[in-house]
Amino acid sequence: MIITKGRLIAVDWMRTLAFVAMAIFHFGRDFEVLGLVPPGTTFGGLWDISARTIAGSFLFLVGFSLWLAHGSRFRARSYFKRLAVLIVAAAGVSLATYFAVPGAWVRFGILHSIALTSLIGLLFLRAHWVVTLAAAAAVFWLAPMLRTPALDGAWWMWTGLGTWVPPSIDYEPLVPWLAPLLAGLAFGQAGGGRLMQWGPNQPGQLAEALAWPGRHALSLYLIHQPILIAVVFSGAWVWRQM
Repeated sequence: MIITKGRLIAVDWMRTLAFVAMAIFHFGRDFEVLGLVPPGTTFGGLWDISARTIAGSFLFLVGFSLWLAHGSRFRARSYFKRLAVLIVAAAGVSLATYFAVPGAWVRFGILHSIALTSLIGLLFLRAHWVVTLAAAAAVFWLAPMLRTPALDGAWWMWTGLGTWVPPSIDYEPLVPWLAPLLAGLAFGQAGGGRLMQWGPNQPGQLAEALAWPGRHALSLYLIHQPILIAVVFSGAWVWRQM
């Protein structure tokens, strides 16, 4: 069993895996954003499937972590401090993309979704796991049937219940992305924490190194895109000089 400093290291490993998958996806997407491949190359097919899988895995882990952190006792101070950081980070992403990609800036992306769904998750924190899982299923299967043109447009795009939204390079609205968070919360409520207590008793340097990105996923998320864009842009410039 690996638990370091009150954390399940296996969960950190899973966050690391999700982050690496996301970085690989964004690396490919940046080629299109910079105009190095034809428009639409990284949209549709396996690209869309991988994007949804990565976003869903992050939100599942957020829901599971919500239970690990607050399942036994709600720690208001740490929760709202984390929420405030998420809100500021989400606003920063919106502002940065508004200037960088004005035609498809991030109005409601993954960080916005994590912040909002984490708040809603509090309503189910003391529910039975069956209730939470049923709510997740309802959001995933039933809520999309409620889509209506009355909720079209930028002001309502956070709901996911409109029939049209403005272009955006990152869009994870409440419906259906509340579903994986509630599923992760239900996993924790059903005893998922016991299933994640695996690995060597004394994590070595490699184990800790693999866990490090998962423990700093938010910070890495905020800086990885500028780094990737710089790498792709520099590589393209060098290639053209050859």
